[in-house]
Amino acid sequence: MEQTKVQKLARWLRVLVQITFCLNIVALVLIPGLLFYDPYNMLRGARDFVTAVVWPNEDDIVLAGIVGVLLGWVGVVTDPEAFHLGGSLFLLACGLCSACILRQAKWILTTIQEGNPFQIRNATAMKRAALCCWGISGAALVRLIWELWELKNIAPFFTYNAAAIPVFFMGGLLFLVMSALFRQAAELQEDQDLTI
Repeated sequence: MEQTKVQKLARWLRVLVQITFCLNIVALVLIPGLLFYDPYNMLRGARDFVTAVVWPNEDDIVLAGIVGVLLGWVGVVTDPEAFHLGGSLFLLACGLCSACILRQAKWILTTIQEGNPFQIRNATAMKRAALCCWGISGAALVRLIWELWELKNIAPFFTYNAAAIPVFFMGGLLFLVMSALFRQAAELQEDQDLTI
């Protein structure tokens, strides 16, 4: 049986979700090491780290830098100040929640690819994704409050943390609405199957 356009799209989206999931896991491992490399700008730290590995200076010990970044979580436990414990834990919480969201998306896309998306399982997956969105929103709220307490000014209101709170809260609400819709559709489909 030939696949519909939606099923073909679901197949490609599933591949993209799987690649993103793998990159997310790699990022989780690298978080503390990259924060140690540059605690104020993780992207610049990642760029500087990759530059140092690909084009090392004469005095750079490349292998030590790679091992240091990969073993960063050991550093978080042994030296929480240097490895920025708060930032590492915040990014870990967000990374784990996003990995869970991606996993739920993969399951949903699999059922779409099979041609049977209206299942209770998909409604449950969307509910889990909603909880993960709220987890990210809550972690961002905790970090915002902590930064307000530490800095004693309003600068943290103008960061990505402050923007993540309403965005992921609304994302969680949207997933919850979609969960209710999929649950209702699954129940209607079950009733129709029993009628026939």
